[in-house]
Amino acid sequence: MTTDIQQQITALTERLHHLNYQYYQRDISEVSDQEFDQLLADLQRLEKEYPQLALPNSPTQRVGGTITKQFPTALHRYPMLSLGNTYSEVDLREFDERVRRGLEGAEFAYVCELKFDGVAMSLTYEQGQLTQGVTRGDGTRGDVVTNNVRTIKNLPLHLRSDTAAKQPAEMEVRGEVFMPLPVFAELNAEREANGEALLANPRNAASGALKLQDSALVAERRLRFFAYSFLMPGRSMFPTHSASLEALHAWGLPVSSTWRLCRSMDEVLAFVHEWDKKRFTLPVATDGIVIKVDDFRQQELLGYTSKSPRWAIAYKYPAEAARTRLREVQYNVGRTGAVTPVALLDPVPLAGTVVKRASVHNANQIAALDLRLGDMVFVEKGGEIIPKITGVDLAARLPESQAIVYPATCPACDTPLIRPAGEAHYRCPNERGCPPQRKAKLEHYVSRKALDIDGLGAETVGRFFDLGLVADAASLYDLPAKAQELAQLERMGEKSVQRLVAGLEQSKQVPFERVLFGLGIRYVGETVAEKLAAHYRTVDALAQASVTELAAVSEVGGVIAESVAAWFQEPANRDLVERLRRAGVQLALTGEAPQAVSNRLEGLTFVLSGVFEQHSRDELQALIQAHGGKITGSISKKLSYLVAGDKMGPAKREKATELKVPIISETDLLAMLPTETEANFNEVEGLDTPLGDVQDLGFSSKSTEPDTFPAESSGTGQQGSLF
Repeated sequence: MTTDIQQQITALTERLHHLNYQYYQRDISEVSDQEFDQLLADLQRLEKEYPQLALPNSPTQRVGGTITKQFPTALHRYPMLSLGNTYSEVDLREFDERVRRGLEGAEFAYVCELKFDGVAMSLTYEQGQLTQGVTRGDGTRGDVVTNNVRTIKNLPLHLRSDTAAKQPAEMEVRGEVFMPLPVFAELNAEREANGEALLANPRNAASGALKLQDSALVAERRLRFFAYSFLMPGRSMFPTHSASLEALHAWGLPVSSTWRLCRSMDEVLAFVHEWDKKRFTLPVATDGIVIKVDDFRQQELLGYTSKSPRWAIAYKYPAEAARTRLREVQYNVGRTGAVTPVALLDPVPLAGTVVKRASVHNANQIAALDLRLGDMVFVEKGGEIIPKITGVDLAARLPESQAIVYPATCPACDTPLIRPAGEAHYRCPNERGCPPQRKAKLEHYVSRKALDIDGLGAETVGRFFDLGLVADAASLYDLPAKAQELAQLERMGEKSVQRLVAGLEQSKQVPFERVLFGLGIRYVGETVAEKLAAHYRTVDALAQASVTELAAVSEVGGVIAESVAAWFQEPANRDLVERLRRAGVQLALTGEAPQAVSNRLEGLTFVLSGVFEQHSRDELQALIQAHGGKITGSISKKLSYLVAGDKMGPAKREKATELKVPIISETDLLAMLPTETEANFNEVEGLDTPLGDVQDLGFSSKSTEPDTFPAESSGTGQQGSLF
């Protein structure tokens, strides 16, 4: 039987590897997303039942779920040197002369490649299997991020062997991990809607994603990879760099098709000029061109300096900026009430597009730049995506220029604005009466990661709101009674209405955690909604929870707890929940609640603080609850134990000592449990895919709004090729 199961696992693994290759390398969809997801689910089920038979590079690794408390480091077998770079074509000519002198007049060629703005990565393949992924680090040693790298969907975990080029037993592939521009734009759009500071550029976003402790969250960031270098012990099996790129592509590795073999510096410069503007049409940030001598033997002859190879150089495109006039500042109100200023400009061409609007972020930036209406301003594209004002041409300032006065009241509903302590944005507190906020909440409720109502996208629901047909989420379920009226609207028709009605009915089966996310409670992103739903299981239990109890839930904390408690205390919100209940929306988790393993910890309360070695905080919390204990978020005289992990804050230790609360370690906690606990640990429901502590893209684990970033799809299927 074991042999039969192993054959099934192997067959599914090979099939899924093939489908991924066809989709991500050849843009061929051999099966539907539903069929792909079913194959993956079959493999996951078998691996869960027979974990000893799971393969290390199984396609299921792309979904993530591995928790890494610390990233070990590894020495690079071949140092990852930096390239010399220039912004000058004259310097490229001088580089060409140095190469000619070094090769004593021998003929040679260059390979030109686009310089993608991402994170340099070193991958090790042994017998065709991905065994290690290491960041560049300091060039000599980098962080081992193998589990996170395995979630990159266009990166093969197993190389193709049915090619003319035979693979070496061991080789190193170097390349760039990057976040595609559309993904980065979606992430920043959500952050802007939630009043969060925008991420600076796709490179920082990719770098932060690779250091997340939970690989499942890395998978949601939809990172991609391009290979650009091949290394192996001893002399290379290829005569040229171009031949190695062709082999990497044949083996199934993603190699950008934009590279070109050039026979002279004139051809190199033509390539540079061609991509100066053309690069903005690509869905990946680029900041230059890398030029390499093609022949490996000639590379060896030219050698290295102490910092960089003599046979390669990077040409960097200068940052594009434009000068134009600031005509007006418009103030937009987001879903959470954040009022964001947007500069309206005289149209100006910049980085492949015509820019008419630019971000000013908040009142602090307006003051820092001393912006005035009528100023000539300098505009750049942050990460070559988001136009932003970077400065003012003071010499061109008009005598009649007017200082920008930030509004004191909401531009939409005239409510006095507030500026909470510690926040950069002014906010409109009139969340139930401010039209833009109400419309944005409706658009959020029907969005893909929330209820995902077929036939009722953001544009349609916004139109219905403007026409007075809907007012809030619960009123959506009154639309079927207005079917005849809807059918008379422009661009609707009977079929569209039928689809909408069916979509509303189907939305009543959407799981509770997505409904909770769809309610749009401030700070409650997708991940926090899942945590709260799993912990309380019903909306009624959640509504009755105190701030202290809410703060004890993993990844919630005080700020989120206060926001959730305040939301449920509002009568209008409680009424909304009741109307959704009457409409038939899911407000509780289905299935049985996790069963208690023992009552060994009954009557005891615990606070967990810090990072733990053997288990994630989620695992320890579930373990305590499975044995009858309770979790709280604050230290008081009634607390039974403070469980201290690494990097625990000194304030909690001091307070526990002051109140004479026992401080125990993770090992001490485990010793309090029945001896069979560890053997049965993974049988406790909810512990099979723990999330643990998460350090997000430049934010603490308490910051949850970035977690609303959409995943690849509602399942794990193949959703759209990068190119």
